[in-house]
Amino acid sequence: MREAARVAQPDDMKIVNYAKYVDSAEKVASLRPAHRQYMSQLLAEGRLVAGGPFADGSRALFIYEADSVGDAEKIVAADPYQVGGAFASCALSPWEIVKATPALTTAPA
Repeated sequence: MREAARVAQPDDMKIVNYAKYVDSAEKVASLRPAHRQYMSQLLAEGRLVAGGPFADGSRALFIYEADSVGDAEKIVAADPYQVGGAFASCALSPWEIVKATPALTTAPA
């Protein structure tokens, strides 16, 4: 069997944040406007690839563009959801893209 061709990675890494919310829909909802403004800022700066909650509202997935996991930790630390206590936990992990649409593999301008 032939090995799949690997997608060339940009200099920055993709870091996945698998976040779990606290068990308080009210707390999450109260911080949502500030969180979404922060996400818009990250997107404009080229530091957010994608993000959003799962359909059941208990967790969310964010994909950051960062030089290291440490840099992604700084992104999370400044997130209003983290500052305001809406994240129960966050698991950060480097993500190696093997196959994807070009939008996920193109380095931000």
